[in-house]
Amino acid sequence: MDRRKLLAGAALSGVALGSSGLATGTSAASAAVPAPSDPPFGPATIAPGDPRYDSFRTAFNTRFVGSPGKVVVIDDPAQVATVLAGAAGRTFAVRGGGHCLENFTAAPGIDLLLDLSEMNDISYDAAMGAFAVEAGATLGEVYATLFKGWGVTLPGGSCPEVGVGGHLAGGGWGFLSRRYGLACDHLYAVEVTVLDANGRPRTVVATREPDDPNRDLWWAHTGGGGGNFGVVTRYWLRSAGPAAKDPRALLPKAPRAMRRRIRMWSWDTMTPAAFTRLLHNHADWFTRNSAPGSPAATVWGALFVGHRSSGTLGIVAGVDDDVPGATQLLDAHLSAVSAGVGLTPVLETTEQLPWLDPANWVVEPAGRQKVKNADLAKGFTDAQIAALWKHLGSTDYDNPQALLSLTGCGGEINRPAPGSTATAGRDVLLRAYFTTGNYTTPDDGNLKWIRTMYRDVFAATGGVPVPNGQTAGTYINYPDVDLADPAWNTSGVPWSTLYYRDNYARLQRVKRQYDPRNLFHHALSIEAGA
Repeated sequence: MDRRKLLAGAALSGVALGSSGLATGTSAASAAVPAPSDPPFGPATIAPGDPRYDSFRTAFNTRFVGSPGKVVVIDDPAQVATVLAGAAGRTFAVRGGGHCLENFTAAPGIDLLLDLSEMNDISYDAAMGAFAVEAGATLGEVYATLFKGWGVTLPGGSCPEVGVGGHLAGGGWGFLSRRYGLACDHLYAVEVTVLDANGRPRTVVATREPDDPNRDLWWAHTGGGGGNFGVVTRYWLRSAGPAAKDPRALLPKAPRAMRRRIRMWSWDTMTPAAFTRLLHNHADWFTRNSAPGSPAATVWGALFVGHRSSGTLGIVAGVDDDVPGATQLLDAHLSAVSAGVGLTPVLETTEQLPWLDPANWVVEPAGRQKVKNADLAKGFTDAQIAALWKHLGSTDYDNPQALLSLTGCGGEINRPAPGSTATAGRDVLLRAYFTTGNYTTPDDGNLKWIRTMYRDVFAATGGVPVPNGQTAGTYINYPDVDLADPAWNTSGVPWSTLYYRDNYARLQRVKRQYDPRNLFHHALSIEAGA
């Protein structure tokens, strides 16, 4: 969603719809020759004093400004092992060039920053029977190439600037995920350059094949998060099952067009009773309509509650226009969520847009921001809704960019068993996204507002969404270092349980095997353990 335009009530027609040798045991197919490309320019080394250097100091979240000892820009997977071979004893971070919400790639003390943003080739790999995507590609590049070349897509996020490298590693979800599952559910293989106990690099291709000796490394990249095990250089994508001979059958068919509905109300007329009813209705609809395979699982929907200073709050829902009964499905959803609210909308619209229309996608510019997330297995309680009303409706905080979005999950997301991938949240009904948006006022007031609201909403579980049957932890692609801070997490439940639940011990074993020296680490990275 273009949150600023939506919640300010302006331009509402633009609302979005939501190398080294292969490791021993790797199949011959995984050694496919990459598609031809232009001669590499890299690796390009950029040090302080170079006129290019300052462009690499800031991350997507411009609250953080780094000072790496040097930046190495890589534009070919084979260059990674060469660079890492000379990195012994250095503290380094890897950046794909997309979104990074926390201080992982701009933290103090980083000696070497590997930038993969120029490594963005996307092609069909006939030997692997899958689409090969280099880790520096963005989701927008992936969607455009897959659609233009083969008419298929990946059920990933709606922000085209997000880098595929971290997105897939964290699970990846978007508005097609209720219908087709998470992005990582379509991950066939991953290529990772890792460092052994002696600091020597090797490149491993790990697949989801049951007899692959490196299958655990593939598994760890289906929800374990980025920056943990090595440098991802390439992914191969194809849906579960045997490889199709026709690449047009390897991934879900892309929609011809998306049909969406928007209904907005004014904060000036909103009451606590109407607000409570709206949030309960929203959760109740997803409770009734989120079984895998259900016709209603083709519908995605989000409740966007901008802070009172934004002026509006409302519902946005969409469906592939070719789904049988698409209009009726949307009408039923909108009627159910609005029932009993008793207020006159200030905006109501229906639109149909071709798949690659820019209005179907979010353009989320870099800026100062803070984001928090909570997954829910059931809707918010009355006490939680009261806390949301207090903070989102407050008059002593003025930020039209601040909001809560509450997006439906379920459907095919919840079909796999929790341990089949590293993504543990296979029981999630709703995903809550709290954000200050991009602000220009001082940090203190914005950080206090979002942290206090989050703490109050989850006051019954120590200020965080402890998995307990109603709350369901958090999603690693929305990292939040506050979860590791006892000042904000008083639950006694570690941050690792909030993100990974019962999958964490296995992730630690993978960490010990593939990164025994813990060279790849950040504030919320997998801990090797004993």
